[in-house]
Amino acid sequence: MRNQLDQTASFEEATYTKITWRLMPILFLCYIASYLDRVNVGFAKLQMLNDLNFSEAVYGFGAGIFFIGYFIFEVPSNIILHRVGARIWIARIMVTWGLISGAMIFVDSAPMFYAMRFLLGVAEAGFFPGIILYLTYWFPASRRGKITALFMTAVPLSGVIGGPLSGWIMKAMPGVAGLAGWQWMFLVEALPSIILGIIVIFYLKDRIADAKWLTPAEIKLLETNIKAESSGQQDVGLGKMFANPRVWQCALIYFCFVMGLYGVGFWLPTIIKTTGVTDPLQIGLLSAIPYAITAVVMVLIGRSADRHRERRWHVAIPALLGSIGLVLSTVYDHNTGLAIVSLSLAAVGIITSLPLFWSLPTAFLGGTAAAAGIALINSLGNLAGFVSPFLVGTLKDMTGSTNSGMFVLAGSLVLGALLVLSVPARLVNK
Repeated sequence: MRNQLDQTASFEEATYTKITWRLMPILFLCYIASYLDRVNVGFAKLQMLNDLNFSEAVYGFGAGIFFIGYFIFEVPSNIILHRVGARIWIARIMVTWGLISGAMIFVDSAPMFYAMRFLLGVAEAGFFPGIILYLTYWFPASRRGKITALFMTAVPLSGVIGGPLSGWIMKAMPGVAGLAGWQWMFLVEALPSIILGIIVIFYLKDRIADAKWLTPAEIKLLETNIKAESSGQQDVGLGKMFANPRVWQCALIYFCFVMGLYGVGFWLPTIIKTTGVTDPLQIGLLSAIPYAITAVVMVLIGRSADRHRERRWHVAIPALLGSIGLVLSTVYDHNTGLAIVSLSLAAVGIITSLPLFWSLPTAFLGGTAAAAGIALINSLGNLAGFVSPFLVGTLKDMTGSTNSGMFVLAGSLVLGALLVLSVPARLVNK
């Protein structure tokens, strides 16, 4: 009997390893392309502001208005994905955002900058929550902490890859074919999104039953596990989902964390430049350090959360560490080495908290409620992506420093951590 149980467990583990290796590499690459196209404007800022005579507030507003478009179209996009399938819809999202990101080379005024960033948000709406929803079709809650953390290591790795790449392009390409360095950066970094979008059409499968690369026994195991889990979830329809206080609590938590995320994502190159580093390539290489450390730590924390089946403290403690890192970055803003250490702590804490956060709403929402609920939480939370850079930019114009903005973002992370701890453990520790 014991031997039979061991064989069953071994078969299950091998099956989930198989689908992990099949799905995660392509999803991982897609998210790297997504995040890179979203935040590379932080590097473009180093040259664009002078070339186009933009103020810090104009940059902050333009960087953030992306999330207004994202917010408006997020829930409809995710519901469409749930109905038509991930394969076609994710491909559509990626190709359109790649085209718009590449078209950023034509920006020559503040209104055009705002318009292009808004359209980029419209195009990308639905991608991230769509992937989170897609993972719930394949992985039960007990495995999603590690899988979501693995998927979201694309955020720090986009920094590891994108920082040096953006810095090199902006240093090496100015004047080539009459384009500025920041224009070449947008053009080159848009191409992977378009190529990956085309690949997705032929590679992804919408349902477990459609996966020809699985055996009948593997399909049965996966479908049984997902069906067993769905019995404890709430597939409650859109009206009740919007009235669910837990959904709104999760949206507020995510808002607090995203405030910190884009404080790092949009302002990291500027903070490094403030310490005295002026060469774009050196800024790019230094910006990769916090993200490289984060990529390792977030996977380890995700595994710990799954192993202990504990979610709340695994989310709250990193968020608190992130707030400490942001405060320390203001203390050492004229010392490059100590600033990088502080920013590394901030990046590790903030980015690590995000994948584990998604184990909270996906633990108590299912079906259409999950599709709409995840999208609502993501879209409302991502409004912080507008508030955060615009707030920091405005404060920098007023004070001449990013320090006051970092204090506000640190306070937001503390509030988010406290809200996480107010969620009942019985709902999420699965």
